[in-house]
Amino acid sequence: MKILAFAGSTSSTSINRELVKFVLKDFQNEEINLIDLNDFDMPVFSVDREKKGFPDEAHNFLKAIEDCDVIICSLAEHNRSYSAAFKNVFDWSSRINVKVFQNKPMLLMSTSPGGYGGGNVMNTAKTFFPNFGADIKDTFSLPKFYENFDFESGVINPEMLKDLKDKIENFKNQIIDK
Repeated sequence: MKILAFAGSTSSTSINRELVKFVLKDFQNEEINLIDLNDFDMPVFSVDREKKGFPDEAHNFLKAIEDCDVIICSLAEHNRSYSAAFKNVFDWSSRINVKVFQNKPMLLMSTSPGGYGGGNVMNTAKTFFPNFGADIKDTFSLPKFYENFDFESGVINPEMLKDLKDKIENFKNQIIDK
């Protein structure tokens, strides 16, 4: 199984990237493509720029999705929505293929330093991603990242760790049965 994994952030200290890397430890026997949104830097989307053609990076992002079997991502929340970097990649890509996620099974996550754990962006994504070809199999949100996550051990809150492990197992069962 080929896994495409990414954080919806370009921060070099992305906590969402740390959550993704922690989850990927449960998929060590799989082929993993952990991408960095910094490798998909494009001009801010506009219809005027679109008339001049699509950036190679948008095609490359879609190709990475095409080449995978499943997607694992964790979205950063900026001002209760997607990060500008992720939204830009998404906007460009959706103009090439409205089914950006190409009907791939997805484990969708979010985390933040606050108590809502990126819940606003998670709720937005759960509502809209299926319209763009995401087959969301399960979701997980980790609140208060710096209280509930250790960079060596991962999720340290026992209840949240159990919830995450249950969701990973549920995700695996759904994609194996597919």
